[in-house]
Amino acid sequence: MLRTVLLDMGNVLVFFCHDRMCSQLGALCGRTGGEMRRLLLDSHLQWEFERGQLSEAEFCNALSERVGQPLNIEDVRRAGSDIFEPHDEMLPILAGLRDAGIRLVLMSNTSISHLEWVRAQYTFLDYFDDLVLSYEAGAIKPEPAIYEVALSKIECPPEQCFYTDDIAKYVEAGREHGLQAEVFRDAATLRKHLGDLGVALA
Repeated sequence: MLRTVLLDMGNVLVFFCHDRMCSQLGALCGRTGGEMRRLLLDSHLQWEFERGQLSEAEFCNALSERVGQPLNIEDVRRAGSDIFEPHDEMLPILAGLRDAGIRLVLMSNTSISHLEWVRAQYTFLDYFDDLVLSYEAGAIKPEPAIYEVALSKIECPPEQCFYTDDIAKYVEAGREHGLQAEVFRDAATLRKHLGDLGVALA
């Protein structure tokens, strides 16, 4: 019996683009997108932010130091977070799962800036009973700690929870924690996976 569905956010509920993030931050800082990728992603600064090791203000200050100029936190927030597009086909799936009495939990590698941007722009998060966020868990997928937090939130044995994510190694880590899990490909495939588990959505 399926009791809980555990969903990723990026490229499942909303599509996102790191190249767009680097390009927009580069325009703000007078750098190319490639330079920003090295300063932000290759340096692991973004992942420190997503692990909650830096507050939004600390992240902005660290970025300011790396580009050698003061940056406004609101400008950084917009340039770094206006990178999402909604996956509208997921809304009826979320509604159907809620109507079927299935618990919904989000598990996402994300920063507070990205999470709050998505919350302000779209309604996806309104469907969820609980959220497992990397910046609160102090860990990012596929690190075990974030899965342990998820197991504490699903409110059922792991074998009664279905997890989907667009990253295969994250799905494999979910299986290692006892979850039923499949790689997310598109909404139609997710409907099939749910149907195979006895949850038929209109």
